[in-house]
Amino acid sequence: KKKNFYRIMQNFFSVRFRIQAIFAMFFLSFSLPSEAYPIYAQQGYENPREATGRIVCANCHLAQKPVDIEVPQAVLPDSVFEAVVEIPYDQQVKQVLGNGKKGPLNVGAVLILPEGFQIAPPERISDELKAKVNNLYFQPYSEDKKNIIVVGPVPGKTYSEMTFPILSPDPSTNKDVYFLKYPLYLGGNRGRGQLYPTGEKSNNTVYNASAEGIITKITIGKKTSEVVIEKSNGTVVTDTIPAGPEFIVSEGQTVKVDQPLTNNPNVGGFGQTETEIVLQDPSRVQGLIVFLAFTIVGQTFLVLKKKQYEKVQLAEMNF
Repeated sequence: KKKNFYRIMQNFFSVRFRIQAIFAMFFLSFSLPSEAYPIYAQQGYENPREATGRIVCANCHLAQKPVDIEVPQAVLPDSVFEAVVEIPYDQQVKQVLGNGKKGPLNVGAVLILPEGFQIAPPERISDELKAKVNNLYFQPYSEDKKNIIVVGPVPGKTYSEMTFPILSPDPSTNKDVYFLKYPLYLGGNRGRGQLYPTGEKSNNTVYNASAEGIITKITIGKKTSEVVIEKSNGTVVTDTIPAGPEFIVSEGQTVKVDQPLTNNPNVGGFGQTETEIVLQDPSRVQGLIVFLAFTIVGQTFLVLKKKQYEKVQLAEMNF
């Protein structure tokens, strides 16, 4: 009886695992290529910033576009401040979607904060700052890297400017943090990538001829199209192109190796930048205020003393 019970349980969990695997593959095949691009970086890289300083999103988003970030010059420990990220683009343009149709652009960002800095908890965020955040969802890059924040993909028309509510660390409770100047790194993209992590092209890039010869036939389909190229030795090569890019060649045309067969439909791109922020010691600020106060008082007394001396000199001259 025990053997039969164990066998039944093994079969149950085996079937259950297969069903879960099928659903997972179904979900990933339909959602990841067009929407969930931050997952690629999170799954493939322990740290999104390489030793060269390059942020790994640039491996799939090949076009370069500008991004910008604004933060305070200095912040006090255990305080909430805002980092404003801008990902500008022409919101009138549309991108090629995974199914080959045109649609609006999404945006995404990865913000690499110094160690100890993190997204502020909801109870520390003021109502004014919550309004600026506008229901934006922030996700840590991994369990052990809460200082690296990932956002997106989100609609570009709503979130081309993002506000991050950041909580600064307190060196009195975190001995790994000091009152210093720290760098912040930002990577932001708009639109879909041109490559998948496997190295395969998406349908949001240009496709080139794989051989030199004459195009004998172009077959356009709903999901994929085919270009037949006859080489000089008579052999035939067929290039398969997904729906999305538009052909810029025609039948009977002679092409060379790597000559573009389609346009480049990409209208997005990735950019990165960096800035600095100072974690300021409150005692230094207080000391500076005291110093300035003494300086002002001292200068005031000097002016008064000078006025008094001038009056004495004037009185002696009159006498």
